[in-house]
Amino acid sequence: MTAKHVIRRPGETEGVVLRGQPMGFLVTGEDTRHTSMFDWTVPAGFATGRHVHRVQEETFYMLEGECEWHVGDEVVRATPGTFLFIPPGVAHNITNVSEKPARVVMTVSPPGHEHYFEELAKLTASGPPDAKAISALRARFDTDQLSALTTRA
Repeated sequence: MTAKHVIRRPGETEGVVLRGQPMGFLVTGEDTRHTSMFDWTVPAGFATGRHVHRVQEETFYMLEGECEWHVGDEVVRATPGTFLFIPPGVAHNITNVSEKPARVVMTVSPPGHEHYFEELAKLTASGPPDAKAISALRARFDTDQLSALTTRA
């Protein structure tokens, strides 16, 4: 990898659409060896399901809306300005508890999680997610699923 800076101006970000809302890929494994960064608009009613990463660590910074995180044994009602760091081995779940989309900046280290989101977008594009397919996808991307991903259509 050749060292190259990355600048993303408004409207220049590529990514995926996840249940009708954009997830912009700000920095990916193509850009860095250390982290991926996403601008994620979380659909109303979307819940990741409780899961745990074996190697990855994640950070989240709430920009808009309201989400509820279950992190270990703690429940966090996240509003704009809330920051969360989740190290490997800590079970967590993210749910948009409002009727409007929420928006977070998310990092995942090491990088590469953008490929998970690309496949997840395809699996959830045409309707409710298939629990077995989601579980298999997660297993391939450093994630042990403890409860199912859910979303409103």
